[in-house]
Amino acid sequence: MYDAVVFDHDGVLLGRTPFDTLREAAWDAFERLGETDPDLAHVDEVAVGVDPATLTDICERYDLDPVEFWRVRDEVATAAQADAARAGRKTPYDDIDALRHLDVPLGIVSSNQQATLDDLLDYFGLAGRFHVVYGREPSIASLSRKKPSPYYLERALEDLDAATALFVGDNDSDVAAADNAGIDSAFLRRPHRRSFELSTDPTYELDDLHDLVSLCGRAPVDST
Repeated sequence: MYDAVVFDHDGVLLGRTPFDTLREAAWDAFERLGETDPDLAHVDEVAVGVDPATLTDICERYDLDPVEFWRVRDEVATAAQADAARAGRKTPYDDIDALRHLDVPLGIVSSNQQATLDDLLDYFGLAGRFHVVYGREPSIASLSRKKPSPYYLERALEDLDAATALFVGDNDSDVAAADNAGIDSAFLRRPHRRSFELSTDPTYELDDLHDLVSLCGRAPVDST
């Protein structure tokens, strides 16, 4: 049915990064730039989901350069996630081998850092399975390009030369990004999303990655 399948990364292919890990990384970014006692509310805001205007406002409060701060914040967040992977706290989901049975080119589009994606996919030996991988560059501009913006998704689709595609995610923003890019979406109900109420209806709801095989793959060969 599709020319390509594109996946979100965290919560879909690999486990999500605990918020505490990202909070500690954000705190570390403040400390590296000389602010040893930031307001915890500000730390939490820059840990996840911050927008450019809020980031700029917070940096002004501490007399920090927003561009430099965000570069450092992304660097320490990447290092923290690499450490979590190597300590066994962030690992691929058990059903990721289902990707071997998909007969179309695969891609990744994530709001995580490009450097993080490159490191984790390489560490877990998954990089060769994907034709394109798009994450955020360490710039303030990247914050406006995150999902639900279709910016990175449209770049991936262009690289894949896909006229029809399916985007698989675990957030409202993933479904909205697919809608904004004019493609179908699949919402993956991982354990952390079992009771989650979507604000936008996806094209499909999946229990795990094996459900994709019936849409765009081949049945596993029985070796017995």
